[in-house]
Amino acid sequence: MAGADTLTLSDDTFEKEVLESKTPVLVDFWAEWCGPCRTLAPVIDEIATEYAGKLKVGKLDIDANQQTAVHYGIQSIPTVVVFVNGEPAHKLIGLQPKSSFKKLIDELLAS
Repeated sequence: MAGADTLTLSDDTFEKEVLESKTPVLVDFWAEWCGPCRTLAPVIDEIATEYAGKLKVGKLDIDANQQTAVHYGIQSIPTVVVFVNGEPAHKLIGLQPKSSFKKLIDELLAS
């Protein structure tokens, strides 16, 4: 359920792809059964394409990767967390419009 520019993350790849990344990483915590997550999926893929090279974008299925979801206290989905230098810097919970993500990312990349 990820587009060409969107990484599929797992408990095994999270450290390498997110925590060790030199660029900011937007992570969509989702699950297959979550309707709002499926609604958000194309927006996440669009963001991945629009910000390719400036921002990594990945999706983590919380059912298949419970260790990471628990570690970051994910209790509601969809939850999108932006990691900067391996640390969670911003969190958006629930279905958000694309403009909310773009505003956050643009501010982050400008700083």
